[in-house]
Amino acid sequence: MPVERFDETSERRPAGVELPAPTPWPIVLAFGTTLLFAGLVTTGAISVLGAVISISGAIGWFRDVLPHEAHESIPVLRQVPCVTTTRSEVARVGTANELQRAWLPIEIHPISAGVKGGLAGSVAMAVLAMLYGVLSHKSIWYPINLLAAGFFPAAIRATTAQLDAFHPRAFLIAVPIHLVTSLLVGLLYGAMLPMLPRRPILLGGFIAPLLWSGLIHSILGIVNPVLHQRIDWPWFVASQVGFGIVAGIVVARQQRIRTWQRLPLALRMGIEATGLADDIPREDEPR
Repeated sequence: MPVERFDETSERRPAGVELPAPTPWPIVLAFGTTLLFAGLVTTGAISVLGAVISISGAIGWFRDVLPHEAHESIPVLRQVPCVTTTRSEVARVGTANELQRAWLPIEIHPISAGVKGGLAGSVAMAVLAMLYGVLSHKSIWYPINLLAAGFFPAAIRATTAQLDAFHPRAFLIAVPIHLVTSLLVGLLYGAMLPMLPRRPILLGGFIAPLLWSGLIHSILGIVNPVLHQRIDWPWFVASQVGFGIVAGIVVARQQRIRTWQRLPLALRMGIEATGLADDIPREDEPR
């Protein structure tokens, strides 16, 4: 009798499930909002276009949910589909314990590696920047004053002779900006370089500096055209690549630590209770 009741219940399953219907209007609204704010740094016509698209997206989205939500019926499969593959066998990532799932990355750099890499890269970039100042303007203060002038629009109008001279205020402003930015990029390198373990210098020394140099070049031409004209971009890219190579080498040579991803969340948070871990970690694993 229990088996018969189970069969009767299984026969009464619905033929379909009502789910919210797909709609493109949220993406249209997001795109219009992006254009609306992009017009603030470009032209007013882009903001007008963004406003029109945003209003259209909002109206279309509201029409999909008001006065009644749009739904569609999804058929319920009575049999579980059989998953097939054309591969002869499944490719697996080898781990120390084949019974556990491999979490990637298995090892990461500590925070101290990013700090050391950022400080070393800041020294290399400062040396290249001062070398440019000596060769081009016979003064090491030109790139320092130019960095400080980027945050003060009035200082951009200074003459080349004024930028070549030493200014204590500009020096006290440029040094913290340079150190903080270098440390932040160094921490980013510490988290990013394990993604390319075989060629970390290719990612940290060339790809990343070229990407952010191109981004700064395109944004600065719109935000501050005067500063954009004063910067010697080949030397700027060379200093960024120098930073990336030195920081990448320092970070890549630091000792890595194993990740805690395979451990339960409660155990990673420091909650002590019985039954959180099936086995005791080995001596070479994090506790």
